[in-house]
Amino acid sequence: QVQLAESGGGLVQAGGSLRLSCAASGRTLGTYGVGWFRQAPGKDREFVGAISRSGSRTNYADSVKGRFTISRDNAKNTVYLQMNSLKPEDTAVYRCAVTRLLGIVTTTIQYDYWGQGTQVTVSS
Repeated sequence: QVQLAESGGGLVQAGGSLRLSCAASGRTLGTYGVGWFRQAPGKDREFVGAISRSGSRTNYADSVKGRFTISRDNAKNTVYLQMNSLKPEDTAVYRCAVTRLLGIVTTTIQYDYWGQGTQVTVSS
C-alpha cells in the first residue's frame, strides 16, 4: 500500500500561481501513474490532469489546459501540479491518486489510492 500526502494549497488572488505536491511513502511512486482531481462544494469530483507511469505522457482537462502542468521527480518520490493564471473557478479541494494501469487514466474508479486533499482558494 502507498500513502499519499498533498501540500501546497492556500489562498491566492486571481492570476496568481500555486504549486501542489503529492508525496508518496510506502511504495515507489515511479511505478504508478498519477492523477489529480478536484472537488468544489456542491459539485462532483472532476478530473484535472494525469501523468503516465513513465512520465512521458500527460493529459489535462480542457478547463485547465495551458495553465496547469504536471511533473514528477522520482528521486523525491513526489509529483507536482503547477497551477498558473488561477481563476476563482479553480477553488476546490485538490487530491492526488495513483493507478497501476498503463497509459492515461481519467476516471476515479480506476485509481487505487488517494491522498486526503489540500484546499485551494482563489479570490476575485
